[in-house]
Amino acid sequence: MSAAFDDAFFDRPVPEVARDLIGAALSLDGVGGTIVETEAYDRDDPASHSYSGQTMRNAAMFGPAGHAYVYRSYGLHWCFNIVCRPGSAVLVRALEPVSGIPAMIRRRGMEDVRSLCSGPGKLCQALAIGGEHNGLPLAHGSLRLEPPDRSHAVVTGTRIGISKARDQDWRFGLAGSKFVSRAFPKTSGR
Repeated sequence: MSAAFDDAFFDRPVPEVARDLIGAALSLDGVGGTIVETEAYDRDDPASHSYSGQTMRNAAMFGPAGHAYVYRSYGLHWCFNIVCRPGSAVLVRALEPVSGIPAMIRRRGMEDVRSLCSGPGKLCQALAIGGEHNGLPLAHGSLRLEPPDRSHAVVTGTRIGISKARDQDWRFGLAGSKFVSRAFPKTSGR
């Protein structure tokens, strides 16, 4: 059995967790890869779903740490997040595909491996993550999150696709990865 994150990992400021998730492995039913891009969202962050308090939609964000928060973006695409402290979560923006690539290609209807999981909606489609995974624990069962086997060089930048708190450098990526959803500024770094 693979290693798992302990509860203390998630009981930290969400930008630290988002940075440290770079290089972790995420999979569903054996299909998945290496996390190469994340974004942090905190309870006091105007761009966060939890900013105005708990609702039916964001209830998982106030649940146990190390569980999934899955929601629909603009009613079209599922987005996968990892709950940290109450009201905070890390959006997983991109993966480098590692296992189950034929299933990802079939689900996405494309063969360009670089584009299979290069955005939160693409990632969920490739792994078949949907609303039924909202609130599930990530340490057991078919939805798995496993720690990185080593530390990685991380780059930072501003978050994507938000209208509030846009200047916050809470987007993190694996330095040099060709699998991120959007390139990071050349001057960004750890």
